[in-house]
Amino acid sequence: MSTTELLKGAAELFPDEVVTSAHVRHLDLPFGAGRFALITLDNGLDHTKPTTFGPASLANLNTAVDQVEKEAAAGEIIGVGVTGKPFIFAVGADLKGVELLKEHKDALAIGRGGHEVFKRLSALAVPTFAYYNGAAMGGGVEVGLHCTYRTVSAALPAFSLPEVFLGLVPGWGGCTLLPNLIGAERAVSVIIENSLNQNKQLKGAQVYELGIADALFEGTDFLEQSLIWTASVLKGEIVVDRPAIDRGEAWDQAVAKGRFIADSKVHGAAPAAYRALDIIAAAKNGDLQQGYDAEDTALADLIMGGELRAGIYAFNLVQKRGKRPAGAPDKSLARPVTKVGVVGAGLMASQLALLFLRRLEVPVVLTDIDQERVDKGVGYVHAEIDKLLGKRRINQDKANRLKALVTGVLDKAEGFADADFVIEAVFEEIGVKQQVFAEVEAVAPAHAIFATNTSSLSVTEMASKLKNPERVVGFHFFNPVAILPLLEIVRGEATDDASLATAFAVAKKLKKTAVLVKDAPAFVVNRILTRFMGEIQNVIDEGTPVEVAEKAVEPLGLPMSPLVLLELVGPAIGLHVSETLNRAFPDRFTVSPNLAAVVKAGKRGFYVYDSGKPELDPEVAALLQQGDVVLTEEQVRDRVLDAVAQEIGLMLDEGVVAEAQDIDLCLITGAGWPFHLGGVTPYLDREGVSARVNGKPFLAAGVASVPA
Repeated sequence: MSTTELLKGAAELFPDEVVTSAHVRHLDLPFGAGRFALITLDNGLDHTKPTTFGPASLANLNTAVDQVEKEAAAGEIIGVGVTGKPFIFAVGADLKGVELLKEHKDALAIGRGGHEVFKRLSALAVPTFAYYNGAAMGGGVEVGLHCTYRTVSAALPAFSLPEVFLGLVPGWGGCTLLPNLIGAERAVSVIIENSLNQNKQLKGAQVYELGIADALFEGTDFLEQSLIWTASVLKGEIVVDRPAIDRGEAWDQAVAKGRFIADSKVHGAAPAAYRALDIIAAAKNGDLQQGYDAEDTALADLIMGGELRAGIYAFNLVQKRGKRPAGAPDKSLARPVTKVGVVGAGLMASQLALLFLRRLEVPVVLTDIDQERVDKGVGYVHAEIDKLLGKRRINQDKANRLKALVTGVLDKAEGFADADFVIEAVFEEIGVKQQVFAEVEAVAPAHAIFATNTSSLSVTEMASKLKNPERVVGFHFFNPVAILPLLEIVRGEATDDASLATAFAVAKKLKKTAVLVKDAPAFVVNRILTRFMGEIQNVIDEGTPVEVAEKAVEPLGLPMSPLVLLELVGPAIGLHVSETLNRAFPDRFTVSPNLAAVVKAGKRGFYVYDSGKPELDPEVAALLQQGDVVLTEEQVRDRVLDAVAQEIGLMLDEGVVAEAQDIDLCLITGAGWPFHLGGVTPYLDREGVSARVNGKPFLAAGVASVPA
C-alpha cells in the first residue's frame, strides 16, 4: 500500500482533524548559494493554536515532499527546509483522533503513515533542514530529527518528546533517531526522565546544548539567520561536526538508568517508559528501519491500551475542563479586586501573599498578632522577590514595584479598610477562624470577599456568625502554593453568585486550576487521600508490616509512597484531618492510635534517611502497637482501592463535585497523581474495582478507554 493510500484510509478515522497545510515556497539563499525550497507547516488558525499531525495533515506534507523530491531530482533546488508558523513549529500527533481509534490495525497505520512521510525527508537527493522557530513537541520534534540539519530559536519556550508522559512512545522516529544523534544517555533524559518529571520542557538553548540542534539563533530574526547559516553549510563554509556516539557500555548504562528512573516513578505500573527503553536499547546497532518497525508496533499496542486513554483523558481535563470550570457562575458577576488582605503572616500566609502579589500586582497587606510575625512575613515575600531578581525572572524595576506593594500592619482596620478580597490562613480551628472573620467584617468594605484557606473545616459554619455570610468562600490551596495548580473553591450554603464569580476570576488571574466544590468535610483531595491513607494506617495498626503496606500501592505509580506523603503533609495535620473526618463519618474514617502516638512523640514522620533512602525510624518502630492480622500486598491493595472507590462513589452521590472528571482533575493537579492513571477513576474502572464496589464504572465507555 502506498503512503497516499495508507493516509487516505486513516483520514476517515479522524473526522474532526484540524488540518495542517504544508506550503512550499522558493527563495534564493544568500551569497549566491542557490535556489532553496521552504516548507511551512500551518493549520490556518491564529498563532496561539498548536499545529498538529493527523492523517490529512501528513498527507499534505507528503504532497509537499512529492514536489520538492521532483525538484531535487531535477537539480532545480539545492536544499529543503521545514519550519512552522510564527511561534509554533508543530506539537505532534492529533490526539483527538488517536483516542477514537478502535482497531489495532488502524493504530498501526497511524504509526506507519508518520514514518513513511517523515522518512522521505531524509531520503531526498539534497540536504534537509529543520528550523525549530517555536514550540515543538512529539511529532513536531520528530519531523526535524529526520532532517539532515536543525537550527533552534533561543526564544523557543517548549521542546519535548512528551509521549511517555501520556502513555505512548515517541513513535515517528524519536526513540530510534534521537539516541543515534545525541547518544543514549541524553536521549533517555529527554524521552524518559523529562517526561516522567511532569513533562518537563526544554528551552531553545538547552536543545542546542544537547546537540539536537546544530545552531542557535535569536528569535527576532531567527529564520533569516537560519537561512544565512544554511547557505554557509551548503557552500561548505560551515561544517557541522557532531561527536561520535558511544555504542559500548555507556549505551547500556544509559538504558539501565532509564529503567531505574521508570521504576522510581511508575513502579512498573505503566508500560510506555519500558517500551521506549526497549527500542532505545535496540537502537544501539544503528538499524533505523528495525527501530521504526518497533516504534510502529509499540505505538499501536499502547494506543489500544488503557494507560494512553487515561493519559489523553487527563490531558484534556487539565487543558480544557481545568480552564472552563464546571458550575462556575457567570463571570460578568465578578467584582474587581484592587487590594488584597492576608490574615496571618506564617509560611502559608506568606506564600499566599507572594502569589497574589505576583499575579495580581495590586497592594497586598499582611496582619498577625505581633510585629515580629508581620515583619517576618513581609521579609519572606521580599526575599522571594530578590530570588526572582537573582534568577533574572524579573528586572530591578519590577522587583522594586512588587516590594513597594506588600506591607504588614497589626491593625486590621488600617490594613483592610479598602481591601476587596481578604483571605485568612490562620490556625485550623473553627472558633479561631470565626473570630478572625468577625474582626475582618467589622472593618472591611461591604463589597469585600472573605476567603478561607481551610483544608477541612466547614465554610458554612465559619460564616454562620457573620452579618453577611454570603460573601464567604472557601479558597483551598495546596502546598507548595507556587507549584501545585489546584484551587478548590468551596461554596458555602450562604455564598452568593457574585462572591463565587469573584473567587473564580481571582483564581484565573492566579493561574490556578479552579474546581467548584460543595461544602463537605475535607472537600475533595484531602477526603480521598485521608481515606486512602486511613486504610494504609489501619492495616499497619492491625498487624501488616509497614514495608508491605507501603509496597502494596506501588503499582499505582504514585509520586510518593503513603508514609512519605504523610511526612510531607505533616503527621499532625494528617491526624487533624482524620479526626475531622472521623467526626463526620465515623463508620469509614478512623483515627490511628499509632499515628496519634507518632504526633505525640513529636516525630516528623515514620522514616529516617541516614542511609540515603527511607528506613523505618527505630523510635517510631518502638512506638507502634500492632495486632496480629498480616495481609499480603494484594490484599492491602484491594482493600485500599475498594475504600477509595467507595468514597468517590459517596462523594458523587452527595454532589461534592459535578462529575467524576472533577475528582480526577483535583487529584492530578492537587496531589500529583499520574496522568497514566487519569487521576484515579479510569484506573478503578479498568481494574474492575468500580464495578465490584459500586456496581458500575465511574466513566462511560470511551471516555478514558477504547470506544465500544
